[in-house]
Amino acid sequence: MDICPYLEYSFQILGKRWNGLIIHYLSLCPNGAAHFSEIKRDLADITPRALSLKLTELVEHALIEKKVTNGSNVIISYELTEKGRSLTTALQSVQKWAQEFKNL
Repeated sequence: MDICPYLEYSFQILGKRWNGLIIHYLSLCPNGAAHFSEIKRDLADITPRALSLKLTELVEHALIEKKVTNGSNVIISYELTEKGRSLTTALQSVQKWAQEFKNL
């Protein structure tokens, strides 16, 4: 029996610690966007280095976009792409499943 390569690819991304939670977190943010410091504050157990690496990885997979706004201060935010937003429906289903079967 062959494993579906698309499912395998999905788990290679989502199976890594923090990736799914970051996508889920951004989906809960207004406009699907947040600053590094906000993500770090709300995902308290992640180290700054790990968060930086995970954000870079998710940008490389085109699930989030790094937006840099130049002005008197440089402002960097991370926002879900269309590809990332489409994944949130699947994550909501996983969340519902986990809530139902958590205690088993």
